[in-house]
Amino acid sequence: MERAMVKLENIKKSFSGNEILKGIDLTINTGEVVVILGPSGSGKTTLLRCINFLEAADEGSVTVDDKTVQCKKAGSRDILELRRKTAMVFQNYNLFRNKTLLENVIEGPLVVRRATRKEATDKAVKLLDKVGLGERLDNYPSQVSGGQQQRAGIVRALIMNPEVILFDEPTSALDPELVGEVLATIKAVAKTGITMIVVTHEIAFAREVADRVVFMADGRIVEQGPPGEVIEHPREERTRDFLSRLVGEQAS
Repeated sequence: MERAMVKLENIKKSFSGNEILKGIDLTINTGEVVVILGPSGSGKTTLLRCINFLEAADEGSVTVDDKTVQCKKAGSRDILELRRKTAMVFQNYNLFRNKTLLENVIEGPLVVRRATRKEATDKAVKLLDKVGLGERLDNYPSQVSGGQQQRAGIVRALIMNPEVILFDEPTSALDPELVGEVLATIKAVAKTGITMIVVTHEIAFAREVADRVVFMADGRIVEQGPPGEVIEHPREERTRDFLSRLVGEQAS
């Protein structure tokens, strides 16, 4: 029997009177890989950030695993508990520039999990080696490529043993030749069975890795389903228009 890992109910969010999310309901099962597609301004990133309260929704509730938080009544302890169940990979890496890749990765376990330096370092070294960064441990972010920085960012998320990993357009800041190496790393993570929510424009990745594709526009979910249905045979005209433009751009 499938078990819900993330449940969003009636999520609404406005900025300066502009309604960005208009009552989103979405349930994601344990181990499911969900890709969220949609045009700029559709609310994809805002929705992702509402899951771990980087943005506090104006209304609705967020459930991760067995923890439910009412967005209007969320206290600091509730938010901390929810965040401990999630990890986020940002589009611009968000690495500390004054720390090496290894130091960036062990920061979370040392500060949040209160791990010993040896425990954190041993695990970090193994994970960094798995993503091809074993020889870059002592490099600073400025000394490696964007793709290598993003792979370190993925390891930084993994080392926290989250229930859910949130990916916010993880390849959008990369040069085209570096996109493949990061997508390969994300595919490898997906095979471990962890629940993943990925905001991306990479159609080929969505086809290959996603269990479900969610298409958003104008702050609402327009349609969702298996990638073979949503990408190859979209029901809604809004989805068809978006995909035809996106495929054309990626083919050019």
